[in-house]
Order: sequence, then C-alpha cells, then structure tokens
Amino acid sequence: MQKPDGNKGLRVTAFGEFLLRLHSNGGKRFQQTDGYTAYYAGAEANVCVLLARLGMQADYISRVPDNDLAAAGVQQLRSHGVNTDKILYGGDKLGLYFTEPGNSIRPTRVIYDRTGTAYGDLQKGQINWKEVFSHSSCFHWSGVAAAVSESAAEVCAEALEAALQAGIMISSDFNYRSKLWKYGKHPSVVMPALLQHSEVTVADLDAVKVYFDIDTDPALPLEQRFEGCYAALRSKMPLLKTLGMSFRQVKDQQLWYTGALAHEGQFYYGTGFPLTDITDQIGTGDAFTAGMLYGLLNDYLPQQVIDFATACGAIKQSIPGDWAIVSRAEVEELMKNGMSGRIVR
Repeated sequence: MQKPDGNKGLRVTAFGEFLLRLHSNGGKRFQQTDGYTAYYAGAEANVCVLLARLGMQADYISRVPDNDLAAAGVQQLRSHGVNTDKILYGGDKLGLYFTEPGNSIRPTRVIYDRTGTAYGDLQKGQINWKEVFSHSSCFHWSGVAAAVSESAAEVCAEALEAALQAGIMISSDFNYRSKLWKYGKHPSVVMPALLQHSEVTVADLDAVKVYFDIDTDPALPLEQRFEGCYAALRSKMPLLKTLGMSFRQVKDQQLWYTGALAHEGQFYYGTGFPLTDITDQIGTGDAFTAGMLYGLLNDYLPQQVIDFATACGAIKQSIPGDWAIVSRAEVEELMKNGMSGRIVR
C-alpha cells in the first residue's frame, strides 16, 4: 500500500492514552499483595511497539504530563523504535491502571485510575492533525481512546476528519471497556459515528452488540457468527473492507487461540495455537491488531495476514507486560514450527 501522493514509506500513526500499569506481584490478589511491578501501556501504544519492532515506522500521539513518570515511559517507547516526537506535554496526571493476575479458575481483574488525566483533558485544536498525517499511511485508534472523556471523543472525531482529508487508511479497534464510559453518554451514542470511517477494524462479538446492537446466535459455530457479524457491520460501517477477530475456544479439552479475517467479502481462518501456559493475557488483542495491520500494509495474502496476526496474539501471551517484545523472525518461527520449549543457543 502507498499514499495517494506516491509516498511509499509505510507509516502508521496511532492515537490514544498512554498509561502506567501496576501489576500485583507473585500472582497475589489486590487485598494481599506486598508490591507491584510497573509496566507502561495503552492500547494504541501497544500496537505501535509491535509494529516498530516488526520494522515499520510507527508514530504515537498522546498527551502526557511533563514529569519523570511520563518521561520514563516515553523513553521506553523510543527504545523499541516508536516515534514520539509529536506527543503533547501538559496536565498533571498520567493515566494509571492496576491489575490482579488471574488463572484458569479466576479471571484477571482491572482497576482504572484515569479521571482527570493529561489525556482525558485533551481538547480539540491542541493537535495539528494535518501535520501529523502529512507523512502517514494509516491512522489507528480504538474505542478506549473515546471512552476516557467526552473531550477525548471529540478529539477522536477531529482526528478522523483530518485522516479522511489526508486520504489515508483508517484502522480501528472496538476495544469496549465497560468501566471507562463514565461521562454520561452510552457508547452506542458515541462510537457508531466514529467507527463509520474505518476501512479496517478489529472487533469482538460483545463489543459489536454494545455499539451497534448486532446480535449473533451463541448456538452457532464461531465461524458462522463471525460471517454474520461482518455482513451486519457492512450496513453500519460503509467503508469497511477488512474485519479481524481473535478467539479463545476449547478444542478437545484444550484452550486454543484462533483468529478470523473477513477481507473484501471473503473469509479466512487461522489454524491457531494451543494455550498451554499463559504468562500475561493483557495486550493480546493489540498484538493481534498490530500483526493484522502489518500484514495488510505489506501486501500479505489474506490467509497470511490472519496467520501472522494470530501468531502475534499467541506469542504475546508468553510475555509479561502489555507490549509484545518480539521480532518478526520469532513470529515467523512460531508460524512455521509451532510452540516450542527448546533452548535457543
């Protein structure tokens, strides 16, 4: 893919809130932990990190306070190859979230502290989107970016209008977070107008129900539910060409991670990977999204796109923290040879 102006440099620009994640140590619950491990995070930042590590140019746009906590996180982004030159500085608070690790019996739990953050107070007109998109091939954002505050949702709309004017591909992730929508508007009022501009999107069946009131029959196989969902979304999102979804499902008493792709009316399914040992599920969907974008922008065949994206999501679950700290060679090795516990030396 290349921009209409002939610029062949593939560059993805992503926008959202940058966060500090505090993860309870040693598998302990919030009420018993004696400490937390810090990771930097944010759905769109997670996508940028993996894209940059795969060899693409990735620009991350956010607003963070001008303090050492934010500076340390921005430096980590740069260390993975993400361009942070257009991050805005202002406000007093970096977004926080706390995680309590789950297991096969008990789910992972999340507590957010994202009210009054530098990003949440962002206003229209503070970002020069025309300049931001002047060398971009694709704009990526997610539902989390619009959920934090009403003004942040307005900035999302402003960014999308500028991306349309720039003639670049718009990518989105539904990313519904029920605990974030606190500013008085239901996501079904906000999200459809923002999502209608997407050419590429990643979603899950629950978020599709929340945003668009589209139901699929739980009694049907996942493949049929996915294909029905894509058909219904096409009437709500007129520019939509590509839909991706990832799934965790039980096959032969084993948990598997799989993926599905709808691309220009055709359907493709990843073989998937058994999840025998999960280190950290958080960030899995963002790794899947990054893998899908990478494949699409680099003109992979559709089956290669979904296989690559699924491998990215699977391998992320072996890595603590939100970021998929892997190389393209490692992803391709997983695709070729499957799970391996061998020592590389």
